[in-house]
Amino acid sequence: MRWKKRPEGSNWGDFGADDQRGKMNLLTPAKRLDAMREVREGIAFTLSLPLDYPGGVSPALERKAPILFSTQLEGHDAHNLLNDEFMPGSCGSVCDDGVTLYTQYSTQWDSLCHWGRLFDGDGDGQQRITYYNGFRAGEDILGPEQEGGPYAKSLGIENLAEACPQGRGVLVDFFAMHGHRRMGWGYDHLMAALDRQKADIRPGDFLVMYTGYDRLLLGMNKQPSMDYLLGNSGGLDGHDDRLLQWIDDSGIVAICSDNVAIELFEPRIGPKDETGLRLHEHCLFKLGIHLGELWYLKDLAEWLGARNRSAFLLTAPPLRLPGAVGSPACPIATV
Repeated sequence: MRWKKRPEGSNWGDFGADDQRGKMNLLTPAKRLDAMREVREGIAFTLSLPLDYPGGVSPALERKAPILFSTQLEGHDAHNLLNDEFMPGSCGSVCDDGVTLYTQYSTQWDSLCHWGRLFDGDGDGQQRITYYNGFRAGEDILGPEQEGGPYAKSLGIENLAEACPQGRGVLVDFFAMHGHRRMGWGYDHLMAALDRQKADIRPGDFLVMYTGYDRLLLGMNKQPSMDYLLGNSGGLDGHDDRLLQWIDDSGIVAICSDNVAIELFEPRIGPKDETGLRLHEHCLFKLGIHLGELWYLKDLAEWLGARNRSAFLLTAPPLRLPGAVGSPACPIATV
């Protein structure tokens, strides 16, 4: 066992001493069959932004847009390359490329090692950087200064890919109720939204939250103003203890949203929040609940809302990229 004590309110060890999937363990074959019963029309929606959005460079972590480049074939750029260059007499041509990609620039999944904290898991008074289920910095998650790093030997995004994240999504349309307003949505707001939509959340579900952030972002033509975006969109209130308890009790396996960070992006340090983003700590560090950010939800939200529906089949694998701490996603909703 990597730890002698676990954080208060966490589920470390509940899915096994070496678990790296967290609440994705609740996504059983029966839950997937339940999700497939939500498909009535056979209509599919892409829930991914174009991966060159938001545009520009992320001000916080300097994430950058993808850069495509041609691969090389016998010293030639493999774009519109006539095969005659290497197959004499051929009239065919080939295009082949590569990409420099920041894994969390656009529509994305956070792995369970995306957010950790200082924690005394050994009970010896020494706080160490620790992640879900007691995995540790320097031992399990290697930094760039270490041999083989940067690389997540444990909790990498491949664990989510191998969990096959396909299940029942439930969209909660906060935008329809509150419009473009900066506000934190707590337990009461969530319950009111679920009641208004007559939506039910079941263990094993993906909570999908629509804020209207995607409308603003796509309207900015790759020249985003973070101040404007954050000032005119809401997020979950990570400081509402009743909301955090509901997230645990509900049995949801992930929270996904069109906004940045899922929670209202307002880092603050206080007695109950020592890491700056309390919902991130609660979900990723304590409970093993994956977070999906910057999803494109407008079309799906409008279609569901017009039919008084909220549930759908969600298929949302990340890249099976060993050692990565996040991944682009191209989720699909089927209704």
